Amino acid sequence: MPDELGSPIKHHPVLHRIDPEQGVRRIYSLMIERDLLGTIRLVRNRGRIGTNGLKHVEVFASEAEAGDALKAFARTKRRRGYQDL
Repeated sequence: MPDELGSPIKHHPVLHRIDPEQGVRRIYSLMIERDLLGTIRLVRNRGRIGTNGLKHVEVFASEAEAGDALKAFARTKRRRGYQDL
């Protein structure tokens, strides 16, 4: 297994979007994890603040690929009005 200290992922973004006028209270989190078998997974959780929300899991061949996907998802959400928590 690669050395975790050399990991290209330095943070796990948690984003939120609150717009009282539209009744929007949403949260979106991204995290890269490695399961017991060494599989690299990007886990995305989204939903209304205060609920369990939905969980999406994608498997990647490398941590660098998962990191690129994480950055792309975070960039898209920020363009849609989400802010870092």
